[in-house]
Amino acid sequence: MSAREEILGRVRSALASADRSETPVPRGYRSSVPSGDVVELFAERLVDYRAELTRCTPDTLPEALASALGPSEAVLVPDGFPWAVPGAVPDTGQSAAELDRLDAVVTLAALAIATTGTIVLDHGPGQGRRAVSLVPDRHVCVLRTDQIVPGVPQAVAALSPGHPQTWISGPSATSDIELNRVEGVHGPRTLHVLLVSS
Repeated sequence: MSAREEILGRVRSALASADRSETPVPRGYRSSVPSGDVVELFAERLVDYRAELTRCTPDTLPEALASALGPSEAVLVPDGFPWAVPGAVPDTGQSAAELDRLDAVVTLAALAIATTGTIVLDHGPGQGRRAVSLVPDRHVCVLRTDQIVPGVPQAVAALSPGHPQTWISGPSATSDIELNRVEGVHGPRTLHVLLVSS
């Protein structure tokens, strides 16, 4: 008997004694929504990804924004970003090398997903083009609590497939073969979300 025949024989033997009753594959995950507070779930998952989170109100947002940016001297601000930013540099189509020399970028978000702790940019007003959220070392994103949806199905339903999208779950990170985590290799080293109560 060959090794192949031996392995297949073991598989057949195991399958012969297996319960073959029909159990439908559950599909409820497509429409189920998490129970509880989606804002708290989003905040928990976001921090799990090692992103920074600051809660604020519309009145305290300018102060929170300045604090999140720290001593940054050159901050890219996309068209349509509605608040004043210290050290603001308008997006004039800078190259990747020019974007890399900036200290930070500030953006809005289209929405966020509670179950995954993900922010989604669809590059509308205040969100900028794709490169601006991927190249500078610090990304500060302003998100209202009413923009948080429970799960991925709700996010996909709310987004337009005709717009480019960037889904961001924490700062850029990778691991080497020994599983040592390194942040900032493929994008911003720091993601800071300002969560504005609505």
